[in-house]
Amino acid sequence: MPLQTGTKLGTYEILAPLGAGGMGEVYRARDTRLGREVAVKVLPKDLASTPEIRARFEREARLISSFNHPNICTVHDVGHEGDDFYLVMELIEGQSLADRLLQGPLPTADVLRYGIQIADALDKAHRAGIVHRDLKPGNVMLAKNGAKLLDFGLARGTGPVETAAGSGAHSPTMSRPLTAEGSIVGTFQYMAPEQLEGHEADARTDIWALGCVLYEMATGKRAFEGKSQASLISAIMSKDPAPISQLAPMNPPALERLVKACLAKDPEERIQTAHDVKLQLQWILEGGSQAGVAAPVAARRKSRERLAWLALGAMTVVAVILAAAALKPKPASRPVIFELTPPAQVRAIDLPRISPDGRRLAFNAIDSLGTQSIWVRQMNSLDAQRLPGTEGASRPFWSPDSRFLAFFTGGKLYKIDVAGGPPIAICDAPRGADGSWGTRNVILFDGTSADSVQKVSAAGGIATGATRVDRAN
Repeated sequence: MPLQTGTKLGTYEILAPLGAGGMGEVYRARDTRLGREVAVKVLPKDLASTPEIRARFEREARLISSFNHPNICTVHDVGHEGDDFYLVMELIEGQSLADRLLQGPLPTADVLRYGIQIADALDKAHRAGIVHRDLKPGNVMLAKNGAKLLDFGLARGTGPVETAAGSGAHSPTMSRPLTAEGSIVGTFQYMAPEQLEGHEADARTDIWALGCVLYEMATGKRAFEGKSQASLISAIMSKDPAPISQLAPMNPPALERLVKACLAKDPEERIQTAHDVKLQLQWILEGGSQAGVAAPVAARRKSRERLAWLALGAMTVVAVILAAAALKPKPASRPVIFELTPPAQVRAIDLPRISPDGRRLAFNAIDSLGTQSIWVRQMNSLDAQRLPGTEGASRPFWSPDSRFLAFFTGGKLYKIDVAGGPPIAICDAPRGADGSWGTRNVILFDGTSADSVQKVSAAGGIATGATRVDRAN
C-alpha cells in the first residue's frame, strides 16, 4: 500500500508520491532535521522481508554514495522505520529524458551537451569499477544544471565496491524480477548483444546503451524496435539502425559515426571507454572540422565541388587537344622525382609515410618553436597542415583504410582520425619505436633491440608479446 502524506520514516516526512521506479516506490519528502526536500525510495514490504534483497537495497546506497559527481544523483541516507526500508536521495527538479523524448528529438547542441555529461558520469562509475547495466532515457533526469544519471539498481561492481552481497541479480530497483547468474539484466531496447547472450557485462555494455540513448536523442526514435520481444532481440543481434542522417539530416556526420562506433555488435570493435566518447562529443560540440558539418550542408559542398571538378575536367580536355596539335616528338621522358618541401614554419621533417590509398602523405615535422608533431598533406596539393593533438608524436603509421594515423608519445600508443578528432589512447608503450597496422585491426610495434615485438588490438587494450627474445645469447 502506498505511503500516505504525513507518514514519518525516521526524520523524513512523506509529502507526495513521485512514481514507482522498478521495484521501489519513490516519494517527495521533507528532511525535518535539515529542513530540505528529498526523494525517498521505499522498498515494498513483500521484498523487504527477504534479508538478501534488503542487503542489495543497502548495496545500491553504498554504490551511489561512493560517487561525488555533478551528473550522478546523490544519495544522502539509508535506513528503515519498522518494516519500511528506504533510500534517501537528492530531489531532482526537472523531467526524465524519456518524458522529454515524447516531444520529439532534441536539438543537436543538447544532444551533445547531455551526451558529454552522461558519458562523464559513466566514466566516473567505470573508473570506480562499477557498470550501470541499465542506462536508458528513463534513468536520466534533465535538470536546470544538466543531465543526472540515476538508478544504479542493476549496477554491478567490478572493483573494490563489490561486496559479498553478490552481483545484484535480485536488485530491488530492477525493472523486473531476475533469476540467477547468467540471466538477462536490463531493459531490452538498450541491451547490448553480449547481455542478451548472457555474457558478463562490462564498461563496453554501457557504451552500447549510451549509443542507443544518443541515437534516440538525435532522431526521436529508438535505435532498435520490434513488434515482439523475439523480433526486438533479433534486431539488436543482426540489424543496424536506420542512419541518423536519414532520420535527422541536420545532425553532424561525426555524431553518426560516433554512434555507429558505440553500436558495434562485437564489443572488441566498439569504442572502449566512456572517456573516449566524451572526448569525441566535446570535439564535435566545439566545431571540429568538416566532419561536424550537417549532412545537407556537406551535400551542397560536395555538389559544388563536383561541378568545379567537371568544369576543370572539361577545360583539361580542351587543353590536351590543343596541346596535342602542336606537339613535336621529344626525347623519352625522365623518371619523376618526388620532392617534399617543408612548410614555411617548419625547420625539419622526417619519416614521410604515404597512406595505403595513395591520397595523403604524413610526416614528422619540427616547427620554428621546436615543437614536434605530425603534418598531413594531400598528394595533389603542396600545402600541408599540422594534425592537432599530435604534439610530441613520433613515427606515424597508417591504418589499412587510410582513415587513422597511429603514433607514439608520452609512453603510449595513440590513434587519431585524420579527418579530425582527438587522439585516442590504444595502450601503454613506454619504449614504442615503430609500428605497423594490419588488415585484421591488429597493431604490431617494437621498442629497443632487446624487446620482443608487441601486438595490440587497434580498438585498445593491453599489449602482449608477439615474439620472444632469446636472452640466452
